[in-house]
Amino acid sequence: MPIAWLNVISNSNVDTAGGKGASLGELQEAGLPVPTAFVVTADTYRTFIDQAGIAEELFDAVEVDSENSAALAEAEQQARELILDAEIPDSVESTILDAYAGFQDEPFVAVRSSATAEDLPDASFAGQQETFLNVDREELIDRIKRCWASLFTQRAIYYRDQQGFDHETVDIAVVVQRMVDAEKSGVMFTSHPSTGEPEITIEAAWGLGEAVVSGEVSPDNYTYDREANSLETVTVATKKTMHIREPETGETLTKSVPDNKQTEQVLDNSELDDLHRLGELVEEHYGQPQDVEWAITDDQVFLLQSRPITTINESHGNNNSNKSMDGISSETGGDRDYLVDGLGASPGTTTGAVRIVSTLDQLDKVNQGDIIVTEMTTPDMVPAMKRASALVTDEGGMTSHAAIVSRELGVPAVIGTETATHRLTDDQMVSIDGDRGVVADGKRSPDSGNSQSGKTSSTSPQSSGGKPMTATDIKVNVSIPEAADRAAATDADGVGLLRMEHMILSTDKTPEKYVADHGADAFVNTLTDAMRTVAEAFYPRPVRVRTLDAPTDEFRQLEGGNDEPHEHNPMLGYRGIRRSLATPETFKLQLQAFQKLYEMGYGSVELMFPLVNDSEDVYKAKNLMQDVGIDPNKRNWGVMVETPASALCIEEICKTGIDFVSLGTNDLTQYTLAVDRNNGTVADRYDELHPAVMQLMRETIETCRSNDIASSICGQAASKPKMIQQLVEAGITSISVNVDAVCDAQREAKRVEQRLILESTLD
Repeated sequence: MPIAWLNVISNSNVDTAGGKGASLGELQEAGLPVPTAFVVTADTYRTFIDQAGIAEELFDAVEVDSENSAALAEAEQQARELILDAEIPDSVESTILDAYAGFQDEPFVAVRSSATAEDLPDASFAGQQETFLNVDREELIDRIKRCWASLFTQRAIYYRDQQGFDHETVDIAVVVQRMVDAEKSGVMFTSHPSTGEPEITIEAAWGLGEAVVSGEVSPDNYTYDREANSLETVTVATKKTMHIREPETGETLTKSVPDNKQTEQVLDNSELDDLHRLGELVEEHYGQPQDVEWAITDDQVFLLQSRPITTINESHGNNNSNKSMDGISSETGGDRDYLVDGLGASPGTTTGAVRIVSTLDQLDKVNQGDIIVTEMTTPDMVPAMKRASALVTDEGGMTSHAAIVSRELGVPAVIGTETATHRLTDDQMVSIDGDRGVVADGKRSPDSGNSQSGKTSSTSPQSSGGKPMTATDIKVNVSIPEAADRAAATDADGVGLLRMEHMILSTDKTPEKYVADHGADAFVNTLTDAMRTVAEAFYPRPVRVRTLDAPTDEFRQLEGGNDEPHEHNPMLGYRGIRRSLATPETFKLQLQAFQKLYEMGYGSVELMFPLVNDSEDVYKAKNLMQDVGIDPNKRNWGVMVETPASALCIEEICKTGIDFVSLGTNDLTQYTLAVDRNNGTVADRYDELHPAVMQLMRETIETCRSNDIASSICGQAASKPKMIQQLVEAGITSISVNVDAVCDAQREAKRVEQRLILESTLD
């Protein structure tokens, strides 16, 4: 499908809409204020490079030594020329322009890259791809192609290599979003970006938000104590520049802020209250701290994007706050004069030699352990930042590119000093304290007596202890096979949900069309290879794979989808086990892929049927398993309980021979409460913790326990602490969460289990 509007996109569509697009769809689904947008899907990019015949040459061009700056530059140039010189198919261009016409008044739009390995829980990829503002119809196709080309900038190639992503497996979508002509804008962290403490940080400046994100301006800074429900600090900065839209041409201009507004506070109390409220809603929805871009126009707040904060150091709070490191005393009476100070944007302390970087061609002078001092960073500086032991900037705030990447790289950073490039000099030895935001003379003997130049003292996020041992298995959800290695690295107890539909949707053809074009064996092999990738990464831990559960509106976008029925509400229609049972020959091909894995020795793979209603559904599916040679007495198999009917019929379902039941909270909630989870109008009525939903889940778990059947949960709500608490108390066997929530779920389950043990001892 060349394009998709936000109202059909959620976080489950990262492989189609990219990280940014999926997040925007998720925000809109939650009823939050998001400007209208559509997404040019990642499949469109892949189709473009395939049909243009440039895919092989493109990927060959970027297979270079990422530490070689000259090779990176050549790779970027070659990739850029290949993409920009190739013609986009006429049918794709017309589809995009027709979608743009859907805005009706031909507005200026923002064209934002949205890579499928972007805004992920464990890697932010901040600033790696392009964004173009104030784009009109004539420029739209060109800007989309330039977004595609930005997948292969020097910084993007380097960063993917460092993060272990294969260039060939990363695709890119493009978000086309109605522009918000912002009067004021900025970024909000819903929790502290380094410590994770319940403190909202808001940064704000005049005009469009790119000046804040890039670090071009030092913004106002506000902190809000969420526990005390009070505004704690307000720091009004001198805001010298702003980005605005030129009314006639739509061009983005940088201009000086009027003198009377440079030191004026950007946000009033009412706007701060609105942002605080929205920040709480966003974090509650995602179940984890978020980095949110926002804009205000005509007294209305819009959320432009939200991504997980990837830089929280969970053990940071264990450091002794008065500890003296590298000669910088944390007591106010320390004996060292500060050279410059700013915001402590990334924790840790270090001592090293200053390297003033005024232009990009000066990056080569940065050696291992040096301290970069610059006016502001750009994404092109990431390779040099990797070599540096710390970063100091004149401009920027806690949410700027410099701050985000420093935290992700684990190097101390002091941001927004205003004068560092003028007061510090090349080769000067300085000590950096990234916790408190100070730069001091580094020549004197360190107070702690054990500091070494170029060495950073900071606690790694991995050093907070080993995996908590819990009686409740904590598993992980995997959306796409390419994410298997990263998911396996979490030490989860296995995969609680691997969706088969993503394997099929990635072919851009319906199962029937794929079989017609390539044959049944090719279809089976495609599924087998995808499942094997995950099984191999987790072996011998179990991997639970759900058979096909894609609604008709998703299939209709694929090649061969013209025959799909048109349904008023596809969520209630031809999907799940009902579709599989209605097309038994295609369903058998899915099952043959499982049998092929079993024959290869992957007995750790478990088979799961979605959206069953009763034991009759289960028996029919079981018979088809046996038809393809799967022995249900030797293989682990089970069903999802996603409807009130299956929850109420669980006793009979347990007698069909299943080994496990998995609770799907997304569907169970919408069917129990009669709330369409894709309908933003009623999003506020959607509550997985509603007493009726919880009662159905508790009764299902209890029945499973009495029948010696394992029970689990794999919906989005599984990562919520309250949900974990209630399910562990009910005796659930396993909990499966998204990759970013594994550690939190392990700790929460352990905490609840320990409390239950203590209470039983006291009783």
